[in-house]
Amino acid sequence: MDLLLTNRDKVRRIIHRRRRLGLDRKDEVWNGRYIIMTDPDNVHQEFVAELVFILTLVVKRAGLGNVYPGGNISDREEKWTSNYRVPDVTVFLNDNPAENRNTHWFGGPDLAIEIVSDNDKSRKKLDFYASVATRELLIVDRAPWQLELFRLIDGELVSVGKSSVADGNVLVSEVVPLSIRLIAGATRPQIEARHVDGVQSWSI
Repeated sequence: MDLLLTNRDKVRRIIHRRRRLGLDRKDEVWNGRYIIMTDPDNVHQEFVAELVFILTLVVKRAGLGNVYPGGNISDREEKWTSNYRVPDVTVFLNDNPAENRNTHWFGGPDLAIEIVSDNDKSRKKLDFYASVATRELLIVDRAPWQLELFRLIDGELVSVGKSSVADGNVLVSEVVPLSIRLIAGATRPQIEARHVDGVQSWSI
């Protein structure tokens, strides 16, 4: 449920408190509107850590680019804090035209990953990610469990495949050398990632 606060003093106090306590790392600003994001649970954080680890192996250590657990992504050359999003994981390949401004990226990543939490707004970010030329977006849903891969086609992020435990569909990235799918696990579904070399694989 969205909560819209119109009292500016109260908004300032809430934002100041979140920054002071370090609770604002995932908060975003959408065209001047401050968006408080749900704190990630343990599984969410596990996914981020493991996905960054796998992508570091197949991208960064292979010399293809850089991998980050998040990052501020803006479409503004100036006053970037008035409009930015914070994906859970980002991949920037070596030839990506986005500019690293130290505090943020002016332009989109080659791959962004969003792990859905309660009251999440991941799918409402599609237009923004397309506008900054994000080449692929992976959304990890957990209620119900599903992976969905979007690809930038003619300026729009278009769904190119879904994977659930029931269908076992394999999603193949055109950006990083990986294919992924959902498989059954002991206590919850797991993400299986396979390198295109056919040798390396991981389960999260």
